[in-house]
Amino acid sequence: MSDRQDEKQALLLLPGLLCDERLWRDQIRDLSDLADIRVADLTQDDSVAAMAARVLAAAPPRFALAGLSMGGYVAFEILRQQPERVSKLALLDTSAVPDSPLRAMQRRAGLRLLDRGRFAGVTRQLLPTLVHAQHVDGPVGREVQAMAQRVGAQAYRRQQTAILERPDSRSLLASIAVPTLVVVGEDDQLTPPAAAEEMHRGIAGSTLERIARCGHLPTMEQPQLASDLLRRWLQE
Repeated sequence: MSDRQDEKQALLLLPGLLCDERLWRDQIRDLSDLADIRVADLTQDDSVAAMAARVLAAAPPRFALAGLSMGGYVAFEILRQQPERVSKLALLDTSAVPDSPLRAMQRRAGLRLLDRGRFAGVTRQLLPTLVHAQHVDGPVGREVQAMAQRVGAQAYRRQQTAILERPDSRSLLASIAVPTLVVVGEDDQLTPPAAAEEMHRGIAGSTLERIARCGHLPTMEQPQLASDLLRRWLQE
């Protein structure tokens, strides 16, 4: 086919907790010449299985798949349900391991606050765990907070419930046979480089990229570098 549009591969982007399309804004712009890009809606369901099923129902027959944080948990579930539809995999600042007891306790504490009618989104106190210090007081920090408010309290409840109940994905890693890119911010406190290294070791032939001066959200913190890494991955 000579039509340039027909030559583009499908790319499906999976956001993280309290994230919307803004998470991937720069990559959508930077990669539109190379891919037909869609951002999945992960706000409607309270299990990763239901999230994955919803994504698959709306997805093209075969696609490259990139997930960040919670999006990575859903990517693993898509590989459980219909692995033959995934042509490439990118895992950004995520983990194959379930929550630690401490992290699970923190999530449940957030849900209890919701029960009392309190939803703070991403607070100024929480920002340093999400983004590098250089972004806390700048436009990236403000956009992260605005994004969380747009997603809102009820989606937050569903997403945290799904994350808490997600399965352990370590046993899945050895079965992944598509070109896989693993990306992590050097300063990611939530899913640190050790989690990325474990996934990299478990997925044969995968590529690991660590991004300096970057926390949990490289697509917003270091957008050009994130786009460049994804471009190289898509062109493999």
